[in-house]
Amino acid sequence: MTLALSDLAVAFMLVFARVGTLVMLMPGIGEPTLLPRMRLSIGLALTLILLPIVRPLLPTGAAPATIVGTLIGEIAAGLALGLAVRMVMAALQTAGNVVASQIGLSYAMTVDPTAGGQEAAIGNFLVLLGVTLIFATDLHHLAIAASRDSYNLLPPAAMPDSAHAARLAVMAGARAFALAMKIAAPFVAFALLFNLGLGVLARLMPQFQVFFLALPASVLIGMLILLVSLGLMMNVFLLDLGDFLKDMGGR
Repeated sequence: MTLALSDLAVAFMLVFARVGTLVMLMPGIGEPTLLPRMRLSIGLALTLILLPIVRPLLPTGAAPATIVGTLIGEIAAGLALGLAVRMVMAALQTAGNVVASQIGLSYAMTVDPTAGGQEAAIGNFLVLLGVTLIFATDLHHLAIAASRDSYNLLPPAAMPDSAHAARLAVMAGARAFALAMKIAAPFVAFALLFNLGLGVLARLMPQFQVFFLALPASVLIGMLILLVSLGLMMNVFLLDLGDFLKDMGGR
């Protein structure tokens, strides 16, 4: 009986090492604005749910050194998976910075509620909207399922396979950059055409002070484009994030 309880405690500790680390980095429920106790409660609840499912994959009756090595590996796996999701989530902030620079609002800075630093106001708005839509569209359920399926991608071991971890990091980084450019593409196209038009106007009317017209017009037209395309931008983000969570789970 004591041996069975010991194995159960070791299994719980190993599952919580990965799931708890993932919860601290997971979009939505892993935001710093949530109370640490709430995040800890969510991590413990998910551990209790996933424990019967993943327990056959965990080592039992192993030596203490093996258990400690596996524990460190599970924390590393949780960090790798959580940071990969965070990289994709950061595409919204990157897209917001690109949008702000293209329409002339890069000087409008506010505190980033997810990271605590100073970022472009449009980027912070997109991040907050993205987190809200994750809950509104039940995408956090897919994130929880990806936590369960992550054992297929990175099985429990002393340390995660470096090839799998490197592939996941490269895939997340490339996906995040591509997603940011997809979201900001209308504003990049607008800035190119707008600046080209200003250049032509300056050549046709050298006496006209185009810079007095450029910034107000750029901000006004840019905000109109944001108003029109915001729904499409967030739809692209949610679809891409959902596909990444499915890929992370190997589905």
